[in-house]
Amino acid sequence: MVSNGSIPYVVAALGNSAGPIWSGAAGERASGMAAGGDTIFRIVSMSKAVGATAALILADRGRLNWETPVEEILPEFARLVVIENGVETQLRRPARTKATLRNLATHTSGLAYEFWDGAVGRYLAESGMPSIVSGQRAGLLYPLAFDPGTAWQYGGGADWLGLAVSAIDGRSIDRFCIEEIFEPLGLTSTSFELNATSAALLGDVLARTENGELGSSVLNLDPPASPEFYGMGHALNSTAPDYLRFLRMWLGMGSLDGVRILSEATARDALRNQIGTLRIEPRSTVFAPATSDLDPMPGVELSHSLVAARTERQVPGRRAVGSAFWGGVLNTHFWLDPTADLAGVFMTQVVPFLDGYVMRDLEEFERLSYSLMI
Repeated sequence: MVSNGSIPYVVAALGNSAGPIWSGAAGERASGMAAGGDTIFRIVSMSKAVGATAALILADRGRLNWETPVEEILPEFARLVVIENGVETQLRRPARTKATLRNLATHTSGLAYEFWDGAVGRYLAESGMPSIVSGQRAGLLYPLAFDPGTAWQYGGGADWLGLAVSAIDGRSIDRFCIEEIFEPLGLTSTSFELNATSAALLGDVLARTENGELGSSVLNLDPPASPEFYGMGHALNSTAPDYLRFLRMWLGMGSLDGVRILSEATARDALRNQIGTLRIEPRSTVFAPATSDLDPMPGVELSHSLVAARTERQVPGRRAVGSAFWGGVLNTHFWLDPTADLAGVFMTQVVPFLDGYVMRDLEEFERLSYSLMI
């Protein structure tokens, strides 16, 4: 894949509940520096599954109820209004339903990223409001794109969910994740901030040009350092081996190498479809430099669990019904298949998100992974 120019470098790994199965790397993460298991990736939206796990830990302890309205824990959420497209202006109205913590985790809260929602993008441009990925608290006050619970649309619910965990628990979300997830699971290379050692291992970001070649990226999609708040939608840096350990905990239904951070019942329930008859529908990009159209598995029926997107049918030669998956905007990707007891990570640093070349390579890697299990 690297030699044919479709990706600049990649680190990939497979594992099951018992341990790692395979890992490999190719290409240079920076000039003269080979990619490998120690390469640090900006995993961006792969942070969301970690934030959901933090909330699930509190739910497991009886301290978080998924049906609680967000505004009961974070009163400022009540300030968010629904934005609609008018003929000449944008109309705003109060939401007809209240968003719950479950809505935050499942992208049914009404929050929508500006990358796929033109009305939200225009509102941010006209108001001067910072993006939610800026790390500024002002960026949390996005208007809603729809009434909570009525649709699925990809947005910043994980950032609010992380704040809810902090409000309930009393610890900052970074401290909570370090103490309750990273340290128990041995995720030694996963962090909210880069130190001198990890910064030196960070992979370069490249961009796909119009002719399909790879060049330097002018977009800065790094998680902001020392932000006003750590957004669990985008804040983490990690390695392929570390994230595989996290996924293996999920294959173990809350347990990894004898360490349990979630009860089996909570883990199994979390991976179920949590959005009923709603489905993830394709959406066209409104910011092509950062992302392609939002259609991660064309032709496959997709719902959402509390952890990530979820397949609702068997994909021939690939993942089974009930598999969880997602990716980060710089094209780090994972899937988690409890039926096959298989998890995979496939990490590079390329924009746009869901780039056709990367997605074809990811599918080939996944098919090869399952063929080796036969």
